[in-house]
Amino acid sequence: MGMIMSGMKETMEENLKKQQEFMLHNQRVMMERQIQMQLLMRERMIAQQLARSRDMCYWFGGFYVTAATGMLAGFARSRRPGIILPIVPLSFIMAYQLDLAFGNKMERIVAEADEILKNEPGLLKLPGGTLTFDNVEAARKKSARS
Repeated sequence: MGMIMSGMKETMEENLKKQQEFMLHNQRVMMERQIQMQLLMRERMIAQQLARSRDMCYWFGGFYVTAATGMLAGFARSRRPGIILPIVPLSFIMAYQLDLAFGNKMERIVAEADEILKNEPGLLKLPGGTLTFDNVEAARKKSARS
């Protein structure tokens, strides 16, 4: 009888170990899928931001060309340099938009973000500290009461 019980115990332990390995494998696969999904979502958001920047660049470019043409025509008629003065800040804004939409500004932003993560992690702390389950529950209960 003792041999049967010891054999059952070994089988149960073996099954438990296999089940734990299976669960660990499933958790790993789920985590990898979540990470991949978040990366895909991030890529889509960045693509959308870049598309928005390019659209803004087209609109601002049209405004810039129209305004610059008007300022230059006004300067040609009146010879007053004050008329073309606004072209300086508009040129800076146009250059920024072009760099963001078609240049490598996004790469420089990512590089700067990497530097901040590496060298200045204290700047990234959340106000009030990291959220805990208790914080979330308290907020949920408070919201349910009101």
